[in-house]
Amino acid sequence: MERMNTKFHSISLWFCFACITVLLGCSSVKCTVTYDRKAIVINGQRRLLISGSIHYPRSTPEMWEDLINKAKEGGLDVIETYVFWNVHEPSPGNYNFEGRYDLVRFVKTIQKAGLYAHLRLGPYVCAEWNFGGFPVWLKYVPGISFRTDNEPFKMAMKGFAEKIVRLMKSENLYESQGGPIILSQIENEYGPQAKALGAVGHKYASWAANMAVGLDTGVPWVMCKEEDAPDPVINTCNGFYCDTFSPNKPYKPTIWTEAWSGWFSEFGGTIHERPVQDLAFAVARFVQKGGSFVNYYMYHGGTNFGRTAGGPFITTSYDYDAPLDEYGLIRQPKYGHLKELHRAIKLCEKALVSADPTVTSLGSLQQAHVYSSNTGDCAAFLSNYNTKSATRVFFNNMHYNLPPWSISILPDCRNVVFNTAKVGVQTTKMEMLPSNSEIFSWDTFNEDLSSLDESSTFSTIGLLEQINVTRDASDYLWYTTDVDIGPSESFLRGGELPTLIVQSTGHALHVFVNGRLSGSASGTRENRRFTFKEKVNLRSGSNKISLLSVAVGLPNIGGHYETWNTGVLGPVALLGLDRGKQDLSWAKWTYQVGLKGESLNLVSPNGIASVEWMQGSLIAEKQQPLTWHKAYFNAPDGDEPLALDMSSMGKGQVWVNGQSLGRYWTAFATGNCNECSYAGTFRPPKCQLGCGRPTQRWYHLPRSWLKPSQNLLVLFEELGGNPTGITLVKRSLTSVCANVAEYHPNIKNWQIESYGRPEESHHKPKVHLSCDPGLVISAIKFASFGTPLGACGSFQQGTCHAPMSHSIIEKKCIGQQRCLVTISNSNFGRDPCPNVLKRLSVEAVCAPKN
Repeated sequence: MERMNTKFHSISLWFCFACITVLLGCSSVKCTVTYDRKAIVINGQRRLLISGSIHYPRSTPEMWEDLINKAKEGGLDVIETYVFWNVHEPSPGNYNFEGRYDLVRFVKTIQKAGLYAHLRLGPYVCAEWNFGGFPVWLKYVPGISFRTDNEPFKMAMKGFAEKIVRLMKSENLYESQGGPIILSQIENEYGPQAKALGAVGHKYASWAANMAVGLDTGVPWVMCKEEDAPDPVINTCNGFYCDTFSPNKPYKPTIWTEAWSGWFSEFGGTIHERPVQDLAFAVARFVQKGGSFVNYYMYHGGTNFGRTAGGPFITTSYDYDAPLDEYGLIRQPKYGHLKELHRAIKLCEKALVSADPTVTSLGSLQQAHVYSSNTGDCAAFLSNYNTKSATRVFFNNMHYNLPPWSISILPDCRNVVFNTAKVGVQTTKMEMLPSNSEIFSWDTFNEDLSSLDESSTFSTIGLLEQINVTRDASDYLWYTTDVDIGPSESFLRGGELPTLIVQSTGHALHVFVNGRLSGSASGTRENRRFTFKEKVNLRSGSNKISLLSVAVGLPNIGGHYETWNTGVLGPVALLGLDRGKQDLSWAKWTYQVGLKGESLNLVSPNGIASVEWMQGSLIAEKQQPLTWHKAYFNAPDGDEPLALDMSSMGKGQVWVNGQSLGRYWTAFATGNCNECSYAGTFRPPKCQLGCGRPTQRWYHLPRSWLKPSQNLLVLFEELGGNPTGITLVKRSLTSVCANVAEYHPNIKNWQIESYGRPEESHHKPKVHLSCDPGLVISAIKFASFGTPLGACGSFQQGTCHAPMSHSIIEKKCIGQQRCLVTISNSNFGRDPCPNVLKRLSVEAVCAPKN
């Protein structure tokens, strides 16, 4: 055991080992989890732990077990989740732990799978979540100031933390009670704000740490991105790379709480993908430097149902390019390649947690990290940081080929079982296919723009901040005023129309003049303040100007973001009148929170009868803004995940059987989608997809929300889209691909490049193809042994091609759920191009078994 510098750690470790010594075992005496400088220590053993983030509100309870079991199969030991204050305490003292918010059920599902849990209490979570996870009512506690040395805030935060800890203890869910929770986090990425605040920030961070430790959970606490986390709290790293990170004390383990597997999306932006070769490289770099706990953020991203997306402008999809996609399906090759990485790391575990590395140079940009323990365990990591060139290195009296920007893992310091850049698993091609369910019986209801419901309005002089009025009860706030236009105005006699200018921060705006839409405008995540400036058609006499300000999620990050403004804050003015500019900012404005359809609860089966709906036959002819639409559909056959294709719509929200799928917005992506290479430092602008297409087209519809028939679909359309174009689709695996290279013909001891276990290193490389259960390989769309080009879905023959490739693969694979083909010249008749490094590329079609 490593020597520790604090009495706390020494006593805890001594107690754990004493449990084992007296043969009682930690499980029977509920020994606490602790740590030393090498690792988290559980039941007296140092553990190298692989973790993944799965946020319970971003999926349904019916999905949880499948997600967690797939994570376990992918090589994970731990499931990490934030705890979301705003969904659990929507109003002071009133708690909700039902449905998607059933935290106890989620943690018990983790326990059932035999995995550990890391509970990140925050309660500030960031997470691209509405208001960063804080309930909006917290903003209005007298004298409050968020995340600083402020007594009202600390009292509220402590109360919620105590509530969650009591709940977990009451269900015996901490490891100290025999449960799965081995770690907890307090606060979240506070370091930058602590530095900005100075002494009060440091004082608050210390208070938060001491408060958490005082909750007596029996497991360690962590603080991410918090350099001065006080003992015994462990400071941890978040980022795309964390190999340069060291904890603030030499007796704390090196923990990576967020290894970003991809990146989030925002409406109007592109989709970001992180190549799995780079992600594996980053994790291997961290582990070779002594890191012993890695958590993927996200392992399953899921969906921002309802109005939970923060930002603002964050999409409803929170897919994050995670190993398990938004719908819970396995994303290949990311899932499989990381699974192989985890297996390779686990083969090295004994050496990694019991020794320090010896680092030697193998070249200008190449290194070897070697772990040799007293018990004879040896593990090595051979790294090549060159982003352009492969290299051949000499290590332990053998030669090894290292691709660019890669690390090879040798769990016995001799045989390579994994290289981060060599992807040997299959790629899956997912498509959205039409379902057999037709959406029928469309009807509409128009929001009445001619007059507001006087019982729910109030008037005052000047422009009000939106959230102070709505308290986030709705995305929508009406600002309405009257403007008198004299009969002598020159524009009424054919002159140039006046211009209405509206400055807003919030986050989209629809402008109506006398009940007709005059135009819309919106901001961006980077620049929330925007200006509407359009010619408007006014008439002589009284004119009604109505501004519908729309929030697209409240801020989730920034210093004291609770003070940030939203809504129409002005100036609002008319330009081009005969008398010049008319400033409306300090006119009398009438306000209404939300929509009439919201107040009538039109989204629910019980509420739709409260209004008279218009027959749907007129929808296509009369597409209007601010319109409610409803229709019915039957649940489609099968068990594939479902989604609504909303590409025919503009912007709004959508519900099925009263459950909110979230906000939709057919905003087209702008960005740079030209190039993506796995080699070199990754940042979100590097690998972008979807330029010129809607950022989000498909909206996840959980099957558990459906009845066999007569499912009610309701949507509110802000701009005037065509709902008859909406379709229900199935997310289906249509193709599986493999693209595997043969071993280099010039390497005599080619077995050192094997991806099998060390004892299997004599095996040649193979292509593995596998369809989901119930499906078989029905056709081979492409097969080429030689120098094929392209990627899954777009393979092409290269200059070198074995003519028998297609027939050989068909013979091996057609009609099989899975097949295996060895890559060798003899398997394909003859060598199609001697002395050339070849590969086998295959795309196979999966279909139901006849």
